Amino acid sequence: MESIANYSESIKALKSAILSSRYKAATLVNKELLLLYFTVGKFISEKTKKEKWGAKVIDNLSNDLQAELPGLRGFSATGIKRMRFFFESWEEYFLTKPSVKGQLSIIDIEEIEFRPTLLDQIENHFFKLSFSHHVELIQATETLEEKIYYIQKTATEFWSLATLKHQLKNKSFSNSGSLPNNFLKTISNEEIRNKALQSFKDEYLLDFINIEDTDEEDERVLESGIVQNIKKFLMSLGTDFAFISNQYRLIVEDEEYFLDLLFFNRRLQCLVVFELKTGKFKPEYLGKMNFYLSALDEYVKQPHEQPSIGIILCKEKKNKIVEFSFRDFNKAMGVSTYKTSATLPKAFKGLIPDAETFKKLMD
Repeated sequence: MESIANYSESIKALKSAILSSRYKAATLVNKELLLLYFTVGKFISEKTKKEKWGAKVIDNLSNDLQAELPGLRGFSATGIKRMRFFFESWEEYFLTKPSVKGQLSIIDIEEIEFRPTLLDQIENHFFKLSFSHHVELIQATETLEEKIYYIQKTATEFWSLATLKHQLKNKSFSNSGSLPNNFLKTISNEEIRNKALQSFKDEYLLDFINIEDTDEEDERVLESGIVQNIKKFLMSLGTDFAFISNQYRLIVEDEEYFLDLLFFNRRLQCLVVFELKTGKFKPEYLGKMNFYLSALDEYVKQPHEQPSIGIILCKEKKNKIVEFSFRDFNKAMGVSTYKTSATLPKAFKGLIPDAETFKKLMD
């Protein structure tokens, strides 16, 4: 265990680093905060490894810093541990200078540099995220590619912390661009096709809807749950979607047709139809969707807009059946699945009573 003198020097060094950062700007901008937290995290990490600092030392450190700097925010014991976590999660991807200059009582706030790795893709985005965003995504991701994806999305689409949490829970990285589709055949422009692939997911988490297992007659229940929580559904879709209407009315040769959910995607500059199916995917769904898209393009689409896209959102699908079903259709379509908060893994089904049984037990 290090001496009391060295510990006192550590307090002075941390206090100096905090004050130095404050003096650089009247209000600590986000980059300055992240640099401070990264540097403190490095300092604590080195102390933990070299001098065996444990939880008790960090608790005392937090209390003493609070005494030295009354009103100090963010430097609770948990906060300091998160700074160490932040540094240790990113240290291999950054080039840093020695954190101690000459004597223990001086800690230099570091201008970290990116190593020549995949991080080049996020150099302009990394410091746009708050510390809370960084901690959240570090905890919820495993690979560098995942981290890059969420950093880019958060920075460019201005995700709030709540939105980031939702996207992480929805596994946006693994689901994005993986849905079965016929875009390669139906969208000739490569740039638009790539954007379309990035705009839709293989599976959507509708955890704001609490419904029992449904049959074909209950699709309106699912639709109603989505419409009542349209803001949350839009969060699941992404920031580029604007909701137009549910049960959107189309008239073709004096006959009425109603689209479950109609959106406009600003990035793709096209109308997007979601048709809801509470059961398994069936090949005949695509024929109906192809008809809807033809009618939209003929009667609703503006001249400057791209051709419409249709997504079948169903409870289950088998990709080979979907693949065969796509053949010979000329409209851009994809098939996604959804899960709700009421969806149980198969291994747990039957182990607890369903809602109807609970009602009978309560009577």
